[in-house]
Amino acid sequence: MVVATTTADRALSDPGIPSRSRSWPRLPATAGYLAALVIVTSIFSVLSDSARSKMVLHASTNLHNLLNGHVGTLFSSALVIGDVNAAWAIIPLLGCLLALAELRFGAVHVVRVFLAGHVGATLLVAAGLWIAIDVGWVPASIRWAEDVGVSYGAMALIGALVVAVPHRWRIAWATTWFMIASEGVLIERTFTSVGHLLSCCIGTAVGFGMIRANATSTRRLTRVESALLAVSVLLAAIMLMG
Repeated sequence: MVVATTTADRALSDPGIPSRSRSWPRLPATAGYLAALVIVTSIFSVLSDSARSKMVLHASTNLHNLLNGHVGTLFSSALVIGDVNAAWAIIPLLGCLLALAELRFGAVHVVRVFLAGHVGATLLVAAGLWIAIDVGWVPASIRWAEDVGVSYGAMALIGALVVAVPHRWRIAWATTWFMIASEGVLIERTFTSVGHLLSCCIGTAVGFGMIRANATSTRRLTRVESALLAVSVLLAAIMLMG
């Protein structure tokens, strides 16, 4: 069996590589995305409440923006966390999740999984809301709802981390997050909770696909990665239950 490995995998597992390289693998996707979030959040922190609300609505992937052709919001929405105080708490936790995923998948796969969850769940939720408005299940005002944040992409990565857990725990990992996300839908009954469930399912499907295609490392978690996994679980719990 041929198992694909990333540079980070080799740096963490190959004793022939200098210790500095093993300790500090390059994580370009993680660093770049976190830097963008920090910049945007810093800008938001100095804006007035009205200016902040305008920017959030402009970046939102709500039905009004999507139906008017503002497809750029599918990407800009992932750079905006509306609550500045929450953003400063979430960013370091998200950094741990991104770092772990990039160590296991590589930069390209991290971006693909994140976007698959963020964009895929957003479009599915938008389609559901469009139908719900048309049949009168939800008020038309939901077209202008604020819809920004990192949670859809993050939940996709949580689902995809099924590849990182030991083989005997993979079904339990996928089932547990599916049940927690489903419970959130039943309790909260918001389109965001539906998006969390959908993105988690998308990420889990991608994760199992990578396992089947041998497109990711199957080595055991290191101590650092285990710590990153624990923080990632905390982040997912906050997003689903917070």
